[in-house]
Amino acid sequence: MLAATFGRLHGALRPSILLGKTTSTHRTTPYVVVSVKVSPRAIHNTVAASSRNSTNTMRFIDIGANLTDGMFQGQYMGKAYHSPDMTKVLDRAWTAGVEKIIVTAGSLPEAKSALALARTDVGVHPTRCKEIEDSSQGPEAYWDALRVLLTAADGKIVAVGECGLDYDRLEFCDKETQQKWFRRHFELAASFKLPMFLHMRAAAPDFIAILKEHSASFTRGVVHSFDADQEHLEQLLAFPTISIGINGCSLKTDENLAVMAQIPTSRLLLETDSPYCDVRPSHAGKVHVKTSHQAKDKKKYDPELLIKGRNEPCNIVSVFEVVTGYRLVQDTEAFADDIFDNTIRMFFQQATM
Repeated sequence: MLAATFGRLHGALRPSILLGKTTSTHRTTPYVVVSVKVSPRAIHNTVAASSRNSTNTMRFIDIGANLTDGMFQGQYMGKAYHSPDMTKVLDRAWTAGVEKIIVTAGSLPEAKSALALARTDVGVHPTRCKEIEDSSQGPEAYWDALRVLLTAADGKIVAVGECGLDYDRLEFCDKETQQKWFRRHFELAASFKLPMFLHMRAAAPDFIAILKEHSASFTRGVVHSFDADQEHLEQLLAFPTISIGINGCSLKTDENLAVMAQIPTSRLLLETDSPYCDVRPSHAGKVHVKTSHQAKDKKKYDPELLIKGRNEPCNIVSVFEVVTGYRLVQDTEAFADDIFDNTIRMFFQQATM
């Protein structure tokens, strides 16, 4: 359900997984997210080791983190630098107040395994739509496999996506193919009455036109990692059930910040897109970041510290601080609760929490 681009994850599908413990009515035990690259026994051990109460009074849901990325297994560009450190990553997230994380799995086999463990969403990233066309079994057989996952999921799939249009990387998939399969995702959303997790990059006019064509075919959705201009924001907000997802890549420039400030609180969701899209020193929003974490280069790995250049879910606090700082929010705890509730309504309103 999150925006993982072709260069970040190499699986054909972009399903997201979530594991968690039962919550109470107000303060909750943090939801536990795990990489589906480990065995069920290892997952159980990770859950047991990482589930603990947050020291932060504010609650966050990271709607997009690529925790199946090799970096969290210690692998960088095919080279091993350290041992897997998911437990430490999760510990830092819970301490920061993160209670739920939606994690992107990288392949169809991983998605099938995740269904035995977690809530999931299923779809095909726009830059990977060519894989549908080139499937050895034919495109309709490929598509049928998605429907099988949705049908057999027994309520564990929480959204259709990631899907949409990405014209920045047409070398991976041409416009016509992207548009064809983007339209087909609306069929899934309508059939299974699920929200949509949407990707829009350098394609706003066509993306919005297709949304208009299919506005009756989906109940709600989020345009994640939003970085478009004011005009396109207004056009998206004209759809009453569309929300906007913000991460570090949404906060790079003064224009980005000004546009972000126009998003109604009731339509705002937060994400990290870990291990990518952190708030960097060159970003205009950096001046609003108050919370810092000590980090070391991966060559000098310390399990108690973050790794330079690798974003983590705990850094959702930085995104929150930029958003609230620029918007001059006074009651930050109430604002955090509002965004938390927005996310519950978007993805989990029909789920048993």
